[in-house]
Amino acid sequence: MKSKSTLRKVLPIILVIAAVVIVMIIAAVTTNADSVQETFWALIPPVIAIALALITKEVYSSLFIGILAGALLYSGFNFEKTMLHLVDEGIIASMCDPFNAGILTFLVLLGIMVALINKAGGSAAFGSWAGDHIKTRIGAQLATIVLGILIFIDDYFNCLTVGSVMRPVTDKHHVSRAKLAYLIDATAAPVCIIAPISSWAAAVSGFVEGHNGILLFIQTIPFNFYALLTIVMMLGLTLAKVDYGSMLTHEKNALNGDLYTTPDRPYADSENEKSNPKGRVIDLVLPIVALVGLCVVGMIYTGGFFSGTSFVESFANSDASRGLVYGSLGAVILTMAFLMLRGTMNFHEAMDCVVAGFRTMVPSLLIMIFAWSLKGMTDSLGASTYVAGLIQGSAESLLNFLPCIIFLIACGLAFATGTSWGTFGILIPIVVHSFENTDFNLLIISMAACMAGSVCGDHCSPISDTTIMSSAGAQSNHINHVMTQLPYAITCAAISAITYLIAGFSRSAWISLPCGILMMLVLVFVLKKKGFTAHE
Repeated sequence: MKSKSTLRKVLPIILVIAAVVIVMIIAAVTTNADSVQETFWALIPPVIAIALALITKEVYSSLFIGILAGALLYSGFNFEKTMLHLVDEGIIASMCDPFNAGILTFLVLLGIMVALINKAGGSAAFGSWAGDHIKTRIGAQLATIVLGILIFIDDYFNCLTVGSVMRPVTDKHHVSRAKLAYLIDATAAPVCIIAPISSWAAAVSGFVEGHNGILLFIQTIPFNFYALLTIVMMLGLTLAKVDYGSMLTHEKNALNGDLYTTPDRPYADSENEKSNPKGRVIDLVLPIVALVGLCVVGMIYTGGFFSGTSFVESFANSDASRGLVYGSLGAVILTMAFLMLRGTMNFHEAMDCVVAGFRTMVPSLLIMIFAWSLKGMTDSLGASTYVAGLIQGSAESLLNFLPCIIFLIACGLAFATGTSWGTFGILIPIVVHSFENTDFNLLIISMAACMAGSVCGDHCSPISDTTIMSSAGAQSNHINHVMTQLPYAITCAAISAITYLIAGFSRSAWISLPCGILMMLVLVFVLKKKGFTAHE
């Protein structure tokens, strides 16, 4: 029996690796380094990485094999060129990129901030306070959603902050870590992409040439169906106590005391630490407020606000990576000083938190470096040009269907590459160029479809940075988060695609958006009637 069970576990891995080898052999025989450029072969590396991650449940090796596949295709299976491309233009290039380096530094500083708050007893004190005010599982989930919506400045900041603040509360009310990770992820990118004052608005406006980027961004908000419907779905599922797919299993187990379901217990050691009896709610609130305020100041500083640029323009021109580092570094220093002056911790304990915070972020940092390296492989193979050609080729013949088509293409590209910013950075200039002199209303709808699809694919992808950080924020097993979230994201994507079909013909948000909301609420009602609930 044991040998059969082992074989059943190992067989899918063997089959996937065999399939990868077969694909690579076919590529080696039928292609060379030049012929794979700007073809469907450019999408093979991320497809391999994602398939391996979902089947083997092991992220690091899956990502590395995907990176290796990309390097092999790029070099024409030359050993020396493969190694140089993999190391120099893949891993090292991704770490040395100024934007990526800033995000890695920001993550480390956030880890330190979380360690300081936990060591001071701020999280435990807030959990105790919240326990007196939040009485139910629904209340704990709604509080998580509201906090996630309020922290709309940046998705990275959202993921780790909401997780560290709400984790003690959701644990107390037996909400599974997988469900917490979903709530964090669904209030990160989907909220930022409809917030005019956010790092995402700044990024989108930077990709629009010849127009007021922020104004166009605001006009797309009513047509950003995936983001809006994700919020409707979260609220509907929470209030109706509905769950389905593997999330239902996780929630049932959580009600019985098992928050994880699978044997893996991320950060289990930190859960056994005794809370600081000197901790107060202010030890959490003040650092979080300082972090929010200083991150905003840091972002508008990089956009030239203190040199006379208006607030909106400074946000549009900001460098989110540097701005978040400036803000988080200032917040860490301020928090250390505050906690030491209050007597909550001494200098040596504060320095210990620096090491502990860095150590906590190591798994997320490693996955992000590999994910960026994989994106570098797809870029070097010309994946963006290949996808751009597909869109431009269909622009004239399928005009009314184009918003739906753009949405689906953006979903696929963001899912394969794990980056929403990279996806709408590729597609938005194409959309603007295609429609700026023809149909301005269709331009707005198509831009929104591009942004929504990018967020959707990013939301589904196991190699997405926000998906990774949502797992880290919830301290959930990463693959558990991916597998439980995927049915929800796909459901919302399907309804969004139908809504974009309606928008393509009606050209009106007042018609299409209510249709999408109605479809989502009907689905929740049907699931409730069918008994898809863990019960309380």
